[in-house]
Order: sequence, then C-alpha cells, then structure tokens
Amino acid sequence: MTQTDLIIIGAGSGGYRAAEHAAKHGLKVVVFEAGEVGGTCLNVGCIPTKTFARHAEIMLTLREAEVFGLQQLHYDFCFPQVVERKNQVIATLRNGIETLLASPNVTLVRARARFLDAHTVVANEDSYTAPHIIVATGSENKWLSGIEGCLTHEQLLDLPLLPRRLCIIGAGVIGMEFASIFSAFGVEVTVVEFLKECLPALDSDVAKRLRKVLEKRGVAFFMQAAVKRVVGHVVTFEDKKGALHTVEADTVLMAVGRKPRLQPDFAKAGFDYDERTGIKVDDHLQTTVEGVYAIGDVNGRQMLAHAAEMQGLHVVNQIVGVDDHVRFDIMPAAIFTHPEAACVGVSEDQCKQKGQPYECRKAFYRANGKALAMNETEGLLKLFSEPEGGRIIGCHAFGAHSADMVQEVASLMCCDTTVNELRRMVHIHPTLNEVLLSAAQL
Repeated sequence: MTQTDLIIIGAGSGGYRAAEHAAKHGLKVVVFEAGEVGGTCLNVGCIPTKTFARHAEIMLTLREAEVFGLQQLHYDFCFPQVVERKNQVIATLRNGIETLLASPNVTLVRARARFLDAHTVVANEDSYTAPHIIVATGSENKWLSGIEGCLTHEQLLDLPLLPRRLCIIGAGVIGMEFASIFSAFGVEVTVVEFLKECLPALDSDVAKRLRKVLEKRGVAFFMQAAVKRVVGHVVTFEDKKGALHTVEADTVLMAVGRKPRLQPDFAKAGFDYDERTGIKVDDHLQTTVEGVYAIGDVNGRQMLAHAAEMQGLHVVNQIVGVDDHVRFDIMPAAIFTHPEAACVGVSEDQCKQKGQPYECRKAFYRANGKALAMNETEGLLKLFSEPEGGRIIGCHAFGAHSADMVQEVASLMCCDTTVNELRRMVHIHPTLNEVLLSAAQL
C-alpha cells in the first residue's frame, strides 16, 4: 500500500490546481485521473466552446465589414479547420497542466480511483491511503427522461461537418452559447426551453434583452415548451397551452444542464451525498467524514471552473493551516454568447422574491463612446445596492466585455464597497467600464 499526504480524485480545474498548490507547500500528492487532465472545462467545456465563440465573433464582425470601410469581402468558411484549431488549443493547455503535475511531490495515476474506506482508495489493483482526500470528480450531462436521438455538447464540438439545422433543447448557459455560436456559423438554430425565460441565473430583464438580440440574428426560441419526443429529424414539444408542435433539425443538442458525477464506491467512504445535489460539505468543503473534502461540481454548490479552482486552493490552505478568507458568497459568472453576459450577486428578480430592499441603477452601451467606436451598442448593465448605506450587492449585464465589468464589481463587493465610493473611483476614458461608472452616477 502506498501512503501519501494527500489524495486527489480528479485532475480537472479544482483537482490539478489543488495538487500544484499542495506540492508547493511540501505535501506529497497522488492524483487520479481516468480521462484527460483538465477535466470538463478544458477538454469539452469552457475552452473548446470559447474557441468556437472566437471564430463566431470574427464571422459576425466580417458581416459588418462595410461599417469599418471593408467592402466586397469574400471568404470561405472551413468548419473542420475550426474543429482542428479547437483541438490544438486544448492540446496546448493540456500539455501545460501535465507539466504542472510533473512536480517531484506529485504522482499522477492515470486510472479511476475507487474508495475502499474513508481514507483508502484502489486503482489498477494498487491501494493508496492518506489522512486527507479531495474528491473532485466533476459533473456530467443531465438528460430528459425518455428522450433519445440527441447529441451531447461534447459530441457537437467534434462534428465533422456543420449541420444545416440545429435544434437545442434547453436555454441555459450551454444552450445559449451554442445557439449564438452556430447561428453565427450560418446554421438555422431553434431553441426549445421549458422555463419562461432563458438563463435563469441571470436577471430576467437582462436575459430577455440578450435573447432578443439572438432572435434578430435568426435564432428561433420556443419558451415554456416541454419536449415530448425526438424521432429522426423531428422534435415534438408541447406549449404552455397544451398544443403540440414540431421542429425539424439535422442535429439535436441536449443541453438541459449538468449534475454531480457520483460513483457507487462513495458509499464505502461513509460521507453523505445526494444524487441530485451532490456530496454534502461544510463551509470549508469538508464532507461528513473528517479529512475527506469535495470540491467543484461534485458538491453541487457552484458549477463553475473558477469556483472549483478556488475551492481546491481553500481546502489545501485548510490542510496546511493557512487562513485565506475566501469569499465564496461572491461568485461572478459569465455566459459567452455574442454579445456576452455576466452576473454577480443578486438579481432584481431575487430581490423581489425575497422582499429584500434594493436600489437598481441601469446604464446602456449605446451611450458609451467606446461601444459606439467598436460598433457594439447592444448592451445593458444593472447595478444593485442596499438602499441604506449603498453597499453594492449585485450586478447583471450583457454586452461586449460585460464579464470584465462584472469582475470589477465582484472585486468591489469583496471589499463591501458602496455606490458612493464607486462614484469616486476614476475610470479610464474611453473604455466600456465607464458603463459601470455611469450606472453608479445615476
């Protein structure tokens, strides 16, 4: 049996960063990964989709070429080349992670680890034990019960040829990003969503405006619609009044979200977990078993790569006795449609539902000099603050580089900044971040 200081199950965003951080603190670490290092984010999530999104952005810019004085442009779109470039980007970053894990203090075992008990795992018939174990097995696709004939987003990323018609089931982050990307590629895109509005984590006013932008680009949305079956190239769904409708598509994408990836052997470890919400953890990500932690998507708290990374660093800091005061209650997130969207903190919908007093300030891109110069005038930012004292409690936005503005707000929220204090902070002119300053000055 191999004894080590720390075992990490999974080498995704949370696992590999935790391993690197632990090694720097002198811990001996064994990392288990059955697939490729980098996890969902690098291999089939954030990075490949954002590579596709960059290609889509360029194509949309080319369609507006005459605005920038470029006339009679001609170009041919080679989709297989887009897929190949995506693969090259993944390979480059994957090699970087493998280099990080080549530390003398880190052993990477390319196999699935199974629990024998709370502090012992087995892989390739070899046993390993450690006083501290981090479970970082990530998440997997959700699926509508009884619905067949659909692709996952992983399969869509590796299509050899571009479909003429794409139907997307679900208007969450995955569904909206692919709708934006493939419509820019010239595909006829239809989105069928069960809820009243897309992107439920986003302020509904912002989400609606973003959806309208995509509709102007040709994406068809059917909201409050329940998919009943997929047969061949036909998707059948029921509207809110009970009427049945059909959509024909060459390719159908199932994009109804993700769920924690749990393993049957978790029961042998003795910690509590739920099939829907994942592994139960406390404020420091420790499970109900002392010395065993769960980070990232598998604990179901915040299914974001940057959340997993910070959770992994926090757990290692707990193990080595470093108090890092991470603000997990302030978690920015972005949706890389075109234009992109982002949020942190409460939305107006949440404030109203909770009966929470708030003030809302709005600013629009069309009044911003840099946005006009960029020909990126579609955009809205909503800034939320407490009515007494003016402490900033949220920001939801869509528009070019909105993620950068929301990241600024997240940093301000970590310092309990007020709107009055934001007003006194000089912003570079001309920049898009002046949209945020404009909201504060209202």
